[in-house]
Amino acid sequence: MGKPKKEKAAKKKDAAKEPNAKLGGKEYNARMKKLHIELVELQQWVQREGLKVCIVFEGRDTAGKGGTIKALTERVSPRVFRVIALPAPSEREKSQMYIQRYLPHLPAAGEVVIFDRSWYNRAGVERVMGFASDEQVQQFLKVAPAVEKAIVNSGVILLKYWLEVTPEEQTRRLQARIDDGRKTWKLTPMDLKSYSRWYDYSRARDDMFAQTDTSWAPWYVARSDDKQRARLNIIGHILKMVPHKRIKAEKVKLPERQKAGGYKAPNYPYKYVDA
Repeated sequence: MGKPKKEKAAKKKDAAKEPNAKLGGKEYNARMKKLHIELVELQQWVQREGLKVCIVFEGRDTAGKGGTIKALTERVSPRVFRVIALPAPSEREKSQMYIQRYLPHLPAAGEVVIFDRSWYNRAGVERVMGFASDEQVQQFLKVAPAVEKAIVNSGVILLKYWLEVTPEEQTRRLQARIDDGRKTWKLTPMDLKSYSRWYDYSRARDDMFAQTDTSWAPWYVARSDDKQRARLNIIGHILKMVPHKRIKAEKVKLPERQKAGGYKAPNYPYKYVDA
């Protein structure tokens, strides 16, 4: 009876060593903690050196963009790491040059700007769902590399990530949004329409890569069926791509509190929130 248990334990140990094995919660949290500490160091370096960093996240619905951005930003300052998730364009914005609504959000010195979907909406959802004409899409794909070269030449570190999810995993995640009351807010009519157009999105993605994967602004693809590994891999890659050093911090010691000096707490009927 004891042998099967030992064999089972050995198999579990071997599985944990596999590079693609699913991570346990403790291991994931331990790895993420190390990355979060380094992200804080990166933040301090960005502020001190005046770096300008722009990170673009693209991918199909349910690919894991939101969870990755949350993991990336949950331990840093929102005043340094700014997340941009623009709504549908207004009528005024529709009349502007297409890229115009995105330009004001590009980073200034000491900022990391994260686009949760970006100007690449035109190459993806707008193309597939018919919100942009073929002529508009091709014009965008033609000029995007030049615009991005100008951005990079201005001193911005531009990183573009495509999160790649399989059709089977996308189906599982969308079904979870339908069945789980905590996730129904994530489900939109657009999700359902786009779900049926998998291969239209594949063609759009392939065309986008062919025309905008440049030496100055390349696309980095992260397999995201395993959300935890995708988050760890992407954050680790960002830390490698943005040069930074650890800034030696001064030792911090809490000062002594002042004496009460006659202060007495008032007998006020506070309305406490009970546990």
